[in-house]
Amino acid sequence: MTRPDLTSIPGQTQEWPGTVGELEPAPDHGEESWTGRERLSGRRALVTGGDSGIGRAVAITFAKEGAQVAVAHLPEEEADAQRTKELVEQAGGTAHLFAVDLRDLEANRQLARDAVQALGGLDVLVANAAYQMTHDTLEEFPPEQVERTFATNVFSPFWLVRELASELEGNGGSVVITTSVQAYSPSDHLLDYAATKAALNNLVVNLAAELGPRGIRVNAVAPGPIWTPLIPATMAADKVEGFGSDTPLGRAGHPVEVAAAYVFLASDEASYVSGTVLGVTGGKPVF
Repeated sequence: MTRPDLTSIPGQTQEWPGTVGELEPAPDHGEESWTGRERLSGRRALVTGGDSGIGRAVAITFAKEGAQVAVAHLPEEEADAQRTKELVEQAGGTAHLFAVDLRDLEANRQLARDAVQALGGLDVLVANAAYQMTHDTLEEFPPEQVERTFATNVFSPFWLVRELASELEGNGGSVVITTSVQAYSPSDHLLDYAATKAALNNLVVNLAAELGPRGIRVNAVAPGPIWTPLIPATMAADKVEGFGSDTPLGRAGHPVEVAAAYVFLASDEASYVSGTVLGVTGGKPVF
C-alpha cells in the first residue's frame, strides 16, 4: 500500500478538537498498511486520546497484534472514537470506548476502574491524551490554557499510573507515555505544551526507577511532526502549510509510523527496555 504523500501539506484549519475526516491529505493509521505478528496476543491495553491521530493508530496496531483495547476520548470526539472502534473491530479486535475529560483526579480514577472492569485487567497503559493551543507571544497565553495543558498532559499520566500500578504489577506491565520532540527543541508558539513534554520525560525516568522493582517497565515515545487533527485544530493555516518539511526526512510522519514504537515498547521484544525515550521525529534529535 502506498501512503499519501506528506511532503507538501497545504494550509488548512479546523475547529478544535478537529476530526480525521477533514484532514488533507488523509493520514495512515495502519488500517490497511499494518501487518500483525501476534506480538501483543492476549494483552489488555488502555489508550488515552485514542479517537484519532497517534492514539487511533496505536489502538489499530495493538488490535492487529492481538490486544484488546480500551480507548479514552473527549466527549467532543465521539464521532472519531466510534470510527476508531469500527476500525479496531475490522482488524479483529475488541474496543471499549470511554468518553472522559482527564483533567481532574476523579476522572482518572474512574477511567482506571472502568478500563480494568471492561478488559478484565490491564497489561499496558498508553498515556497519549494531550492538549495544545498555539500563541505568538508569552502575554497571549491565557492562564486557564496553561492550567489545562498541564492538567491534561502531565497530571493525567501521573494519576493514571498511580491508580493502575497495582494492576500492572505482576503482569509484566508496560507504561508508554507520549512526550514530544518539543521537549528537546521547543517552539515559542507552543511554550506551555513544550514544557509539559519536558516534564513527562523526567517523569518517565523517575517512574521507571520507582516501578522497575515491581516488574513494570515505563518508557516514552517522542514524536516529531505527525499529521493529526491536532495540527490544523490548534495552529494557524500558515504554520500548517508545509508542516514537517523542516525535518531531515523532509516531511511529516503518518500516525502509523509512530505506532510502531508503541508496539515495540509494549511487547516482549522490549523486555529489557525501561526509562528510555524513543524518538520518532523524521531525523530531529531527541537528546
